[in-house]
Amino acid sequence: MTDLLRAAGAVVWRGAASRPEVAVIHRPAYDDWTFPKGKLKSGEHVIAAALREVREETGLSVLLGRALPPTHYMSAGRLKRVDYWTARVSGDDGFSVNDEVDALRWLPVDEARLLLTYEWDAGMLRALGAAPLETVPLVLVRHGAAGSRSEWPHDDALRPLDAVGATQAANLATALPAYRPEVLMSSPSARCVQTLAPYASSYGSSYGGSHEGSHEGSHGGSHGGSHGGSHGGEIRIEPLLSEESQDPKKTPALVGDLSVPAAVCSHGKVLPGLIRTLSGKDVHLRKGAFAVLHRAGEQVVSVERYAT
Repeated sequence: MTDLLRAAGAVVWRGAASRPEVAVIHRPAYDDWTFPKGKLKSGEHVIAAALREVREETGLSVLLGRALPPTHYMSAGRLKRVDYWTARVSGDDGFSVNDEVDALRWLPVDEARLLLTYEWDAGMLRALGAAPLETVPLVLVRHGAAGSRSEWPHDDALRPLDAVGATQAANLATALPAYRPEVLMSSPSARCVQTLAPYASSYGSSYGGSHEGSHEGSHGGSHGGSHGGSHGGEIRIEPLLSEESQDPKKTPALVGDLSVPAAVCSHGKVLPGLIRTLSGKDVHLRKGAFAVLHRAGEQVVSVERYAT
């Protein structure tokens, strides 16, 4: 059995969602017209790879929408999987000819379909219009690994991430920029706050204080407070996301009322019911994993699950 090659990319669009233009690139090494994509680096999260490849090949920064069907094909005798997302332009440094790409064209979907070299890319365009393009992401995160509950001698709310959990939190911080959450919300538990902290600190704020000592000291005050102060880097503490204080009505209402891109970190005993109430889907998350619910108005149009 051959090892699976992994790559990631996006169908980048701009303009009106009802009549989008998509970015198509030409690769001189293959003399083909395709979508921006490339291989994952060692240890790189697939979402971070998609952002990087689009930026390197097109000069564009993007926000990811819903996932598109992955493609599979043989490459140099090995099976290759390419994961794709819809992606909306959020910044443009300008296209420059580079080692891999010598041309970029913005085309209406029908014209792009005629230009594309590969049938699977044309199929991606069919999937593009299968659901709304303009969606608001809600990222629901299960906290990272935090050792054994039975072996932790203190208040369980103070139990911190272990080395594996810290790595998961760092990986999460490379994926969350795809969704630019404007709200970061966490259970009061240290392990939940620490899972969001690397992303929060990348926005110029940090989760202050060690998790040793008193609960209030660790969290800088009351559970209703927040950490940091910059846009996108403030962690809002919500007891309704804790194992002890969750409520089958109030917790989904708290999270469901978020109308902007958001990332919410909670526990394995909270998230399945929360996801089921919000989306109707049964989704189990391993520690450190996250689900992305893409919402168009009050409708959840896509539910995706990712490991870290």
